[in-house]
Amino acid sequence: MIMFYVYVIESLKLGKLYIGYSQDLTKRLKEHNQGLNFSTKPYKPWRCIYYEACLNEEDAMRREKYLKTTQGNRLLKRRLKEYFYLKKI
Repeated sequence: MIMFYVYVIESLKLGKLYIGYSQDLTKRLKEHNQGLNFSTKPYKPWRCIYYEACLNEEDAMRREKYLKTTQGNRLLKRRLKEYFYLKKI
């Protein structure tokens, strides 16, 4: 069974978040940390702080687009409330 992952990674350097989707989450995270992605290269290293699995690629793409919206960003902040709160301490 093929799964598609929507993921949120955080830059350990600057704390920036990046949202994407991939069929192979482990490989994709390695690519981000090796600097193979132009938009994330300056902010490496990265760590995965959240992911969701979908059976359908279109569902994963739709979810990724939603999480990149203002409303989706608020949902992520609420969903990861404890993570972000403990990070500030």
